[in-house]
Amino acid sequence: MRLNAMAEIDKDQSELQRLSAGLDALESKSTQSDSFARKVFNFSGPLIALALFIGIWQIFFYLKLVKEYILPSPHQVYQALVNQYQEGILLTAAWNSLSRGVQGFFFSIIIAIPIGLALGLSKTVRVVLKPITTGLQQLPSVAWVPAAIIWFGLSNATIYAVILLGAVPSIANGLSSGIEQIPSQYLKVGRVLGTTRIQQIRHIVLPASFPGFLAGLEQGWAFAWRSLMAAELIAVSPALGVGLGQLLDVGRQLGDMSLVLGAILSIMFVGILVEKLAFAPIRERTLRIRGLRN
Repeated sequence: MRLNAMAEIDKDQSELQRLSAGLDALESKSTQSDSFARKVFNFSGPLIALALFIGIWQIFFYLKLVKEYILPSPHQVYQALVNQYQEGILLTAAWNSLSRGVQGFFFSIIIAIPIGLALGLSKTVRVVLKPITTGLQQLPSVAWVPAAIIWFGLSNATIYAVILLGAVPSIANGLSSGIEQIPSQYLKVGRVLGTTRIQQIRHIVLPASFPGFLAGLEQGWAFAWRSLMAAELIAVSPALGVGLGQLLDVGRQLGDMSLVLGAILSIMFVGILVEKLAFAPIRERTLRIRGLRN
């Protein structure tokens, strides 16, 4: 009897193991299928939207619903960009703007991190400075351009100052908000374990607040890029070289709507490219680590 019971138990365990293995296999296949479908959609979705946009644009042009000098055809805009590329202007302008934006954004992060930590960890600092950083975040970046020109003249310092004033408040507020959402038990456990203030910041505060910090970084980059374009549109000088903002202004001065729209699309393309190549992978990885993505 005992041998028969043990045999039955072994049989049941074997069946459970096979069932578990089958379920795991199904889950793995489902996860792989979902992941592949998501990748296909992420790649094809924007292309489909772009094709629809260009198609509607071409219909408007073909039916002459809008005058040509107001809305040129997609081909005319494309040809304007090709001309700028062949003259060596388009890539130079894109590189100058991108390098300025990345450098200004990098310095913004360095300045914003200690400010965000102070706002998040100190109630006194938060009461005093939070309204200021929030107000600066709401202020349109273009408002800083005249002041920066008076302070620094038509120089790169003007452009970087506008970028910093546009990006730092968003990054600092994002980090501060992330810190405020950390459960108080985390810090209490850290104190019980005898961690120092620096260790708490390094091993508890920064990792736990990273989602909020990342959101602040994304918003900060958007503000930095907008600030840069505003500065390049207004602060025009041969000493500054050509950027996408200056290219946009050249199109305005010439009354060339094809060049204006081409410059606008180029500005959008660079901004989207940075978001897709820099921020999207980090965001997806963060969500997977926290169990919010398969």
